[in-house]
Amino acid sequence: MKNKKITQNSGFRFLIVIAIPLAFFIICQFSMSAYWQKMITLFLINVLLCASLNLTNGFTGIFSMGHSGFMAIGAYFTTLLIMSSADKTARIEGIPGWLANVHAPFWVALLIAGVVALGVAALVGSLVLKAKGDYLSVMTLGLIFIIKGIVENNDSITNGSRGLSGIPNKLNLLGVLVVLILSLFILYKVVHSSFGRSMLAIRDDEAAASSLGIHAAAIKILSFSIGAFFGAVGGGLWAMLQGTISPSYFYLNETFQIVEMSVLGGMYTLSGSFYGAAILTFLPQLLSNLESGFSIGPVEVPALYGLSNIIMSIIFILVIMFRPRGVSGTSEFITDTMFSAKTYRDLFHRETWQEFADIVKTVFTKNKSKAEVLHTTEKKEEKL
Repeated sequence: MKNKKITQNSGFRFLIVIAIPLAFFIICQFSMSAYWQKMITLFLINVLLCASLNLTNGFTGIFSMGHSGFMAIGAYFTTLLIMSSADKTARIEGIPGWLANVHAPFWVALLIAGVVALGVAALVGSLVLKAKGDYLSVMTLGLIFIIKGIVENNDSITNGSRGLSGIPNKLNLLGVLVVLILSLFILYKVVHSSFGRSMLAIRDDEAAASSLGIHAAAIKILSFSIGAFFGAVGGGLWAMLQGTISPSYFYLNETFQIVEMSVLGGMYTLSGSFYGAAILTFLPQLLSNLESGFSIGPVEVPALYGLSNIIMSIIFILVIMFRPRGVSGTSEFITDTMFSAKTYRDLFHRETWQEFADIVKTVFTKNKSKAEVLHTTEKKEEKL
């Protein structure tokens, strides 16, 4: 009961979800190594990609497999807009003069890339979203092949299968954090609007929703398009973080990874994107160290290549078996804390912090009592 109560305390939620993570990100920006800064930035980008897919797959019930295609649109449009004319001319043979001279600031480039992806999604959605179930998944998967083919066969614009390198890195960790918070805020407002309630109605029973006057086709297309917009923004950020892109980066492997993040974290919540992104970003890196061999006391374990993939597969199976709705289930603990006015309003109430202090005191007192009882029991056993 106490544990449940402390999670409902606005002071506790503010500290756990906002204050402590923000302090951590600031420290990371100015004191951590470049490697860990890159890993944490990648985590934030993965949260955005996963959340944008959750809007489509979890909240609307459209199981899309084409998200990496929108990533590719965002990556290439952002790259071509932020690269200088000299760099584009040097790296892309036969590039048209008008494209070489086009340039836009980083933030404008991200927005343009998102709008282009939104338009593509609206066009594709009007054609394929009439299908349902497995047929829809396969049709959205085909979008990846189409975009990959277009990119690979336009050497004078995208540099074909050779890809683009030397992408200007205009990112920093805090800048990506700002983009993520703004994006999540918009997605949160969408989900908690009348439009969001229509999405949920369509997901639960499309026929019943249509009988109530909800235009299912229009809602699904718009939801698909909004998800594509933020997927493209994530793709643009990803391209700048990596510094190089090619069509192979936005193929089946990337699509399956985003879907895995969504399923593991919980596709029915925006908060689930944090858990899924954390698992798929950091755990494989930590497990990869085991592949070179390790020791357990006197026992030497030899190199086991592929061990990290086996462990990740087992984790995925266990989550599907025991947490079919993902780690987050149906809880919006993170996003409700971040974007609820109640969280910030309660911070100025003395009762909030008094309640928080009382709960913490009770927990410590209870643990201390348990420790004393255990100590007393051990002493009695020693005398016997």
